Amino acid sequence: MTSTRSVRADAGGYADEARGLASQALDSTREYASLAAEKASARMRDMRDNMKDAANRGASSVGEYAQATTRYIAEEPVKSALIAAAVGAAVAGLVIAMRRSSRMRY
Repeated sequence: MTSTRSVRADAGGYADEARGLASQALDSTREYASLAAEKASARMRDMRDNMKDAANRGASSVGEYAQATTRYIAEEPVKSALIAAAVGAAVAGLVIAMRRSSRMRY
């Protein structure tokens, strides 16, 4: 009987030790997951800030192009109207050509 009790005590001790190791493993996993989440969050903040900077630079460039275009139209109104007419005719030609080619497929 003593051997059965000692086996049960040993088994209980091993079970407790296994529970302790599992608990430590779970705590380590939680810690690593928390650190990974913090790093990912920091990277997302950095990316968001970089995107805001890029968007601001892009908006600034568009504003500069708009001002340059307005200035050119004010300085060369006839030439600007002819350029606009040529671009409109080219776009209309492309649309017509695309419509014709799509009709021919069916």
